[in-house]
Amino acid sequence: MSRRSVKVAVIGAGVSGLIAARELQREGHNVVVFEKNNRIGGTWVYDPKTESDPLSINPTRETVHSSVYHSLRTNLPRQIMGFLDYPFAKRDSGDPRSFPGHEEVLRFLEEFAGEFGICGLTRFGTEVVKVEREGNEWVVEWRLTRGDDSVSREVFEAVVVCSGHFVEPKLGLVHGIEKWRRFQMHSHNYRVPHSFKDQVVILIGLGPSSFDISRDIAGVAKEVHVATRLNPDLKHMKLENVRNIYFHTLIKCVNEDGLVAFEDGFSIYADAIIHCTGYKYHHPFLETNGIVTIEDNRVGPLYKHVFPPALAPWLSFIGLIFKDTLFHVIELQAKWVAKVLSGKVVLPTEEEMMESVKELYKFMEENGLPKRYTHSLRPFQVEYKHWLVSEIGLPPLEDWRDNMLMECYKKLIEMNEMYRDEWDDNYWDSIIQSGSAS
Repeated sequence: MSRRSVKVAVIGAGVSGLIAARELQREGHNVVVFEKNNRIGGTWVYDPKTESDPLSINPTRETVHSSVYHSLRTNLPRQIMGFLDYPFAKRDSGDPRSFPGHEEVLRFLEEFAGEFGICGLTRFGTEVVKVEREGNEWVVEWRLTRGDDSVSREVFEAVVVCSGHFVEPKLGLVHGIEKWRRFQMHSHNYRVPHSFKDQVVILIGLGPSSFDISRDIAGVAKEVHVATRLNPDLKHMKLENVRNIYFHTLIKCVNEDGLVAFEDGFSIYADAIIHCTGYKYHHPFLETNGIVTIEDNRVGPLYKHVFPPALAPWLSFIGLIFKDTLFHVIELQAKWVAKVLSGKVVLPTEEEMMESVKELYKFMEENGLPKRYTHSLRPFQVEYKHWLVSEIGLPPLEDWRDNMLMECYKKLIEMNEMYRDEWDDNYWDSIIQSGSAS
């Protein structure tokens, strides 16, 4: 089979963009990475600045890309946050913890980019404003972030969208919130806890950001109350190591005078509300004449979360998935895209790819799963990774990776806030060395 080399635009130099650039380069493609920031790392670049609108709903606000807060640590261990041939190993200098802080992750990504020459492929300080198909080519329009408003155009054969999905905040629906006169913000704009000293703070949601931020704020706040739909048995539950965090069911309503009433019957006057309610997929630069749409956080139609059937293989998305070991899945997706573009791997027909997409949508509908869960890999995470591995011709992944991931999920579900510091490295090192898991 003849090997094909194409000119590819990669949008974004975060985790997805970095691994995509490496894999595309390995397959002999001509790669250009566009990065709005002046450094690599995407959302892992800590920025103490926050947006001018703390709720991030004002379209004229000054936007900030990163959602990283100062105290953030990984909620997965190093062993499943590296790449298959480039592990996230402990260094002689830096953060030695198995669940390190965000600075250590950024250092790892910078070393990766340096090792494989990704910075040399990257145009920093360039904002992509439009990506559009013209005939058999893609036109990318971009401008310098520190220049005038003049727009440059460049033609590519393929585009890989790696712009992340932790940038455009999504707010929770709360009855009466439009009358709330006290402070509220989205977790996207949370950095440090100091401004919440001696306050009563409400957090909406119980995902990873709420898990961390509630504990961060509890060190200075009077009380922290977390509203969640996940488990009605959490009513008035308290954590062993934190005296002032309380859990409730969803908020019933908020009042202009600051009173917040929960569905479990509890109510309290609060000083602040923080929406830890996730993010929206957002690709404002991409124009496909309606071929690819975003509806209730479903980007589609996409074959295996990557290729739009009508535009494959010349347009692809890497890193849309969630609820799994993102680094490994992103790497497998990137290898797949690179090999498809080089002709080593052949995609099914457009009709066959659309049929696969329809089967997924039908399964979700029959099982009562909302559209916003489309790119969640559960319960198919193992099947999906094994499918990618088989498609690109790699040996099967070791079982310990999924077992380690499941152990982390178990600790999070149990709300064991100490699991990161109680992690048994010796046990897992022995498991990895033996190539099995109990």
